[in-house]
Amino acid sequence: MNFQIREAQFHEASALTELENRCFDGDQLGLRSFQRLIKQPSAHVYVIEAEASRALAGYALVLTRKNSYWQRLYSIAIAPEFRGQGIGKKLFSHIFEVAQHARCKGIRLEVKQANHAAIELYRAFGFEIVDLLPMYYEDGSDGYRMQHSFSSRAH
Repeated sequence: MNFQIREAQFHEASALTELENRCFDGDQLGLRSFQRLIKQPSAHVYVIEAEASRALAGYALVLTRKNSYWQRLYSIAIAPEFRGQGIGKKLFSHIFEVAQHARCKGIRLEVKQANHAAIELYRAFGFEIVDLLPMYYEDGSDGYRMQHSFSSRAH
């Protein structure tokens, strides 16, 4: 199956909200948040869809800041029916390529300390834990800040 990655469009906010609700139990982005983020110049909502069916397979939300050499992966979600098909790898490759093209030093993200599966996934893509974030999440749980640094040879 072939997949295409592109920036989300405003009319897709409800589909993204539905995917968010299917993938996460708490700390979810709502419809208004997606609508705002899709229009915001400092936010990039990348969707990955199956080319044949145009079905939404996943998304990644990357935030940028002026005068910062780091981008922040705020959220990434893969539809349950598309897991295990390399969607995450495709999204990470795209995110890394865009960030390197923008001459960023790397990507940072936050993850719940108890989310061992996500931590291992991020480690597999070259992320390292760089900080503990006590009581970071809405439910009071701790988090980690992780980062993936690009080598200076990539620039």
